[in-house]
Amino acid sequence: MSALHRLGHGVIQAIEQKFNHAFGNSWNPWYHLGSLSFFLFWIVLVSGLYLLIFFETSLSGAYPSVESMTHDQWWLGGIMRSLHRYASDGAVITVVLHAARELFRDRYRGVRWFSWFTGVPTLWLVVLLGISGYWLVWDAMAQYIAVTTAELIDWIPILPGSMVFNFIEGHVSDRFFTLMSFLHLLAFPIAMVFLLWTHVSRISKVDFMPPRGLAVGTGLALLLLSLIKPALSHGPANLSQVPDLLRLDWFYLNIYPVVDRLGAGAAWSLGIGITVLLLLLPWLPPQRPKPPAFVSLDQCNGCSQCAKDCPFGAISMRPRTDGRDTPFEPSIKNSLCTSCGICIGSCVSSNPYRLSKTVLRSGMDMPHASIDQLRSDLLVGLAQLTGPAPRVLVIGCQHGADLKALQDSRTAVLSLPCSGMFPPSLLDFALKRGADTLLITGCRDGDCYYRIGNWLVDERVEGHREPHLLKRTDRQRIHIHRAAAADHLSLRQKLASLQQGEG
Repeated sequence: MSALHRLGHGVIQAIEQKFNHAFGNSWNPWYHLGSLSFFLFWIVLVSGLYLLIFFETSLSGAYPSVESMTHDQWWLGGIMRSLHRYASDGAVITVVLHAARELFRDRYRGVRWFSWFTGVPTLWLVVLLGISGYWLVWDAMAQYIAVTTAELIDWIPILPGSMVFNFIEGHVSDRFFTLMSFLHLLAFPIAMVFLLWTHVSRISKVDFMPPRGLAVGTGLALLLLSLIKPALSHGPANLSQVPDLLRLDWFYLNIYPVVDRLGAGAAWSLGIGITVLLLLLPWLPPQRPKPPAFVSLDQCNGCSQCAKDCPFGAISMRPRTDGRDTPFEPSIKNSLCTSCGICIGSCVSSNPYRLSKTVLRSGMDMPHASIDQLRSDLLVGLAQLTGPAPRVLVIGCQHGADLKALQDSRTAVLSLPCSGMFPPSLLDFALKRGADTLLITGCRDGDCYYRIGNWLVDERVEGHREPHLLKRTDRQRIHIHRAAAADHLSLRQKLASLQQGEG
C-alpha cells in the first residue's frame, strides 16, 4: 500500500501543480473537493425544488411535465433541469476524486477511518439518488433503468422474483411511480443529509462552501454547459417496445451494461465486492498509531485554545479536577487524536523562554515530539549555523518538501509533525538565538495534511489568533513559502534568494 500511496500521491501532486498555475492555490479545485461536493449538492437541491413545482407525480403526467419544462419553459425550467443534471454528474466526479485523493495521501486510516467508512455508503447513496431521478422522467432511458433494476432485485433469493413482470406486461401503476417519487424526493435526500452529517461529525471547522471565486466559477461553468448542451429526454417510455439506442450517463448508470453483459449475479458480486473492499481499506493494513497528546494540568491555565484549534475535535473542555481557580481543563479523546501537535502550538505555556531547571513542560505535550525536545533540536540546529550571514532557519512539516537536504552551515532545519505545532514565541526565540531569517514551509497552501495547520500558522503570525506572534518580533525577517514533496526545487530557490538578501 505504501508504494501505491507514493505513486498515486506523486501523480496527483503533479496534476495539482498544473491547476495551481491556472487557478492559484486558493482557488485550486483539488484542494476543495469536499466543499465543492457540498456546493454541487446545494445546486442540485435548489434546481430540484424548482423542478418539483412543475413536475407531475404520475405515470401519465411525468414525461409531459418534464418535456414542458424543457421546451416550453426552456429559459428557466430547461436551464434548471440541465443544472440539476450536470451538478449531479459533477458531484459524482468530486466525490470520487475526493476519495481517491484521501486514499493516495494516506488520510483514510488510523483515526481517520470513521470519515472513510461513512463516506463509502454516501457515495452509493449519491448513485441511488441519480438512478431514481432518471427513473422519474419516464422516458425510454427510465424504462431501461426500471426493467434492469427489476432484474437486479428479482435476482435476490429472499424476494419472490416477480417485479420484472410488472414492466414486461405493462402493469406499472401510479402508486408504484409515487413510491419512486417518495424515494427520490424525500427518503434518499434525508438519508443523504444524515450520512453527510455523520461523515463530518468527527471533524472540526468543516468548510461547507468552497472559496467564493471557485463557487462562482463552477456555477458559471455549469450554466454555460446547460446553455450549450441542454439535458434532453429520450422518447416516452413504451413497455411494449425494447429501447434500442440510449445515451447512457456513465456517472450514474455504469452498472446497467454489466447487468446486460454478465447478468444480475455478476453485477451484485461486483458491487458488493467493491463496497466491502472499500470499507475494509483502512485496515489493509492498519495504520500504526502514534502516541497521543497528553495534558499536564499543573502547566495548564484552562484557556481552551487547544480545544478551539484541534482539527479533529479530539480535545474538549470539562470542569477542573485539580482544585485550581480556573473553571475548565482540557480532556483528550485518544481515539480521535492524530498526534499532529497543533495543540502544543496553541498552548501559551509552550513558551521556549520559560526557565526550567530540568525540562521545558507545556500544558499540552506529546511523548514522541515534546516541546522540550523541539526547543533542544532548535538550539542544536542554530549552534551549527557557522556560515556567513544571512543564516536561515527553515521550519516545516514532515509531509511537505524534504528539509534535511537543505541543511548546511548557513541553513538549519526544524522538521515537525505539522507546521502548526510550533508556538509563535518560538520564532522570536530563534531570531534571538542566532537565526537571521526564518523560512516557514510545509504542505501546499490549502492542502495541509492535518487540514488547518497552515491556516493556524498564518493566523498566529499575522496576530489574528492566540497565541500570536510577539509584537517586538521583526516580521520582515519571517517568510512563508509552502512546498510539497514535489516542490523541493521552488523551496530551494526561495532559500537561495533569502541567503542572497533578496527576500
